[in-house]
Amino acid sequence: MSNALVPIVDAEFEELPLAQAARGEGLPAIPQADGDDHLVEMWIAKHTSPHTRRNYAMQARRFRSFVGKPLRLVRIGDVQAFMAGLGEMAPATRATAIAAVKSLLTFGQEVGFLQFNVGKAVKAPPIKNKLAERIMSESDAMRMVALVDNPRDRAFLTLLYGGGLRISEACALRWKDLAERDGGAGQATVFGKGGKTRAVLLSPNTWRTLHAQRGEAGADDPVFRSRKGGVCITTRQADRIVGAAAARAGLSAEISAHWLRHAHASHALDRGAPIHLVQATLGHASVATTGRYLHARPSESSARFLGV
Repeated sequence: MSNALVPIVDAEFEELPLAQAARGEGLPAIPQADGDDHLVEMWIAKHTSPHTRRNYAMQARRFRSFVGKPLRLVRIGDVQAFMAGLGEMAPATRATAIAAVKSLLTFGQEVGFLQFNVGKAVKAPPIKNKLAERIMSESDAMRMVALVDNPRDRAFLTLLYGGGLRISEACALRWKDLAERDGGAGQATVFGKGGKTRAVLLSPNTWRTLHAQRGEAGADDPVFRSRKGGVCITTRQADRIVGAAAARAGLSAEISAHWLRHAHASHALDRGAPIHLVQATLGHASVATTGRYLHARPSESSARFLGV
């Protein structure tokens, strides 16, 4: 019996050796989306963060409304015109919108719905790195926390700064996610960005502040309970807590919960914490992300060696 490969024939593609066809090689790509709406739904669903999903859904609607045509007919000029129309937005907001569109078009090509990724040829304009402007001093962070009288709110701010948690991570905590550790310290098990779970060790002071406002709460109860209905506080409520604390301390109205996370990273590095430890605590996917804090607040400079 001959070992020659037997060709198979199909009207939609040329003759292929049987073994090659069995591996799927040379077969026409099968689009994984039934239309633009379906593509956008799948693209949004691949992101785990509710905030990202809402934002990307809004950006997709804005882009599709602007081009007014099916995504398969979008050309580079359409993307460039869309970018030009974002000129009056804040640089960071504009960059987010462009990144969302590029992500959507990339996903469309990856699943075989779009023949070309026209967004790949379009570069987002660079934006100024404002991280250094958003790192408050250690004394400001401590004063901001200390001036809060409400036990729940003080515990929330203490955790943001002392644990370096994202606002969504802190809001979602339940008492079963917290555990006492030796030496009076504690631990928070956090379900974070990208669907990743990490354990964050908490100092004895942070642990005591958290536990002092537990009361009779059970394991499944929220650590930070809303006054309406006993559910977890929302990120919007948390933003108000942070804003009120900043105002009480006489600090900038721009301060948000993420500023306390920035402060945690920067102050820990200033005090000699290893960069990989800070990366693990904050849940950064790359040490390069954590390294931004070193560049934002350098501890050394060639300027110090000059006589001017």
